[in-house]
Amino acid sequence: MTTKRDYYEILGVGRNADDNEIKASYRKLALKYHPDRNPDDKEAEEKFKEAAEAYEVLRDSEKRSIYNQYGHEGLKGTGFSGFRGSEDIFSSFGDIFDDFFGFGRRRRSRTAARRGADLRYDLTISFMDAAFGIETEIEIEKLETCPTCEATGCEPGTSPEDCRYCGGSGQISRSQGFFSIRTTCPQCRGQGRTIPHPCQECRGTGQVERKKKVSVKMPAGVDTGSRLRLTGEGESGALGGPPGDLYIYVHVEPHEFFKRNNNDIICQIPISFIQAALGDKIDVPTLNGKKQLNIPKGTQPGDVFRFRGEGIPSLRGYGRGDQIIQAMIKTPTGLSKKQEKLLQEFAKLESAKLSNRIKKAFGQ
Repeated sequence: MTTKRDYYEILGVGRNADDNEIKASYRKLALKYHPDRNPDDKEAEEKFKEAAEAYEVLRDSEKRSIYNQYGHEGLKGTGFSGFRGSEDIFSSFGDIFDDFFGFGRRRRSRTAARRGADLRYDLTISFMDAAFGIETEIEIEKLETCPTCEATGCEPGTSPEDCRYCGGSGQISRSQGFFSIRTTCPQCRGQGRTIPHPCQECRGTGQVERKKKVSVKMPAGVDTGSRLRLTGEGESGALGGPPGDLYIYVHVEPHEFFKRNNNDIICQIPISFIQAALGDKIDVPTLNGKKQLNIPKGTQPGDVFRFRGEGIPSLRGYGRGDQIIQAMIKTPTGLSKKQEKLLQEFAKLESAKLSNRIKKAFGQ
């Protein structure tokens, strides 16, 4: 298995480099190894992809923080798995190359393959499923390659023809005085070819909308805002291009008893003032079932107890948070006359005890 190089080493910057330093370093490397400047050079293409992957992580504050703490392994939980090729990089970075180089993205021929669109799916899961992970199935609608024409857009047995309006160039020229102006052909829209006999199933687009069931495996520890990337599950590419990706955005339902704080879970346990005063042992719900908690004598309202390792599993693959239990002392209501009398006697004893402490403090 190939070991990935350190992203800071790839870009040649220090770990404290700011955004401008990172961008400037990437610009230099991307310009040096850009595919248009290094045609058919596999080594340059790999370096171009390597630099782009490093830049994608270090320019994103969230990804950079995860990488700084957990390295390459930590990024797996974010759904980021690098780029498949140069076209993937151009699609992800948009027009950033216009800013970098002036010449923008790679020039494509009129019949160049195009990557499919990415899709988004919002998935709501329960608190417990987020804590332990879940494998589920979702149904999405997306454009897929037409099975009848196999993406050509033509009826079987026919083929595209050169556009008669522009002669297959995709552009037309108009003369204005001494100048000749070239514009996109309005007939073929710059493709240079037309489809005289469109496929009846896809109407000449080469794609059809289909429903598809996709298996999704959510790792233990996901939270609202987590994102999972399913490579190649987006819409199909045009003219033989690669498919896009499917991004699953997670939404976690609140729990009636537990609240989450990073990887810790917090709960409040009601106890009587008798239990607080005399101490007791009670059963407390945890993510893994009930666990006994020792309530010490003299527990005060708001006192906090902790079950180590009973919280949310770490999304990075090791360790768990804690369960934090806050004592909520309940004041009794609906007392009987006997209970009231006992409490009054208790109050007199407490008052006498306090009086003795004051006298002792002042030497009386």
